[in-house]
Amino acid sequence: QVQLVESGGGLVQAGGSLRLSCAASGRAFSDYVLAWFRQAPGKERGYVAGINRSADSTYYADSVKGRFTINRDNAKDTVYLEMNNLKPEDTAVYYCAADNQGGTSEAYWDYWGQGTQVTVSS
Repeated sequence: QVQLVESGGGLVQAGGSLRLSCAASGRAFSDYVLAWFRQAPGKERGYVAGINRSADSTYYADSVKGRFTINRDNAKDTVYLEMNNLKPEDTAVYYCAADNQGGTSEAYWDYWGQGTQVTVSS
């Protein structure tokens, strides 16, 4: 098993940037594929970005392509989400997730963090 703890959320103006971190503990971090999801009020949790074990493949939802970057540091057991040019519609609770295979649906992911709030003001 792996335990995940997110940090780095906060309040930012539109056009600003934030960097989220997700620290893992437990089973070997490099065994997992990782992802970020988000859930806005009244909406389902949706896929934002994913990264494979060796960090040489990344995947993004269309809504964040060109603005968000996912990366991981296996030596530090941490995955990051760099968010630039933030928009009010990016406001949500952001979750990191880990799994042996993953996918774009939350149903595929076994391990979740508690979430961190990101609020973008207009």
